[in-house]
Amino acid sequence: MGDAIQYAQNSKGLNAPLTDIASFCEEVLLSSGFSDEAYARYAIEASYETTNLATFRAIAKKYPHMPAETILRDLVASQPGQEGKWFAAAKDSGLFELAIELVTISPTDPRTLFRAARDYAVKQPAFAGAAGMAGLRCISDGYGYDITSIDVLDAYSALMQAAGAAGIQEASMKADIRALITGSQYSGDFVQRVLSRQLAE
Repeated sequence: MGDAIQYAQNSKGLNAPLTDIASFCEEVLLSSGFSDEAYARYAIEASYETTNLATFRAIAKKYPHMPAETILRDLVASQPGQEGKWFAAAKDSGLFELAIELVTISPTDPRTLFRAARDYAVKQPAFAGAAGMAGLRCISDGYGYDITSIDVLDAYSALMQAAGAAGIQEASMKADIRALITGSQYSGDFVQRVLSRQLAE
C-alpha cells in the first residue's frame, strides 16, 4: 500500500492529472480500511465535480461516517473567499444555520437564495426569511446577473409568507426590508423602486 501511494505521489508533475493521482491514493487507503487518512489527505482533491453541491455529495457518499457539517466546513476552508457558493450544499443537507452563515460571509446567486426562501417559507420560515433577506442584500450590494423586477417581487412574496409562518408582523418585516435597502451602497434604489408600492402599504 505504501509503495503504491509513494509511486503515485512521485508521478506528480509528470503530466499526470492531479485529481487522478489523488483518486488512486484515496482508493488505496479506503480499500485498506484507512478511511480517516484517506479523507484527511485526498478526499477534497480527489472529488472535484462540476458543481460544489455535486462535490459535497461525492465526498459524503464515500465517507458516510463523516458528519455533513465537517465535510462542508472542510470544503469551505479549501476555497477561501467563496463561502457563499456552498450555500446550496448546506441547505440540501439541512444545515440551515450554516447555510445562512456562509452567505453572510460572502455572496451567492440571489436567485438561489430566493428559491430557498420560496421553497422553505412554510416548513423553515426562519431560514427562509434569512435567505430572502440575504438575496435582497446581495442585489442591493450590486451582486447578481440580469436581475429583474420579477426576481425582487418573488423574493418579497416569499419573505412575507415566511414572516407569516414565523408569526412576524408584516409591518416589522417591511421595516427590516426598508432598513436593508437604506443601508445599501449600490443597487438599493432599484429594489426600492420595485417595492415602492408594497413597502408603502
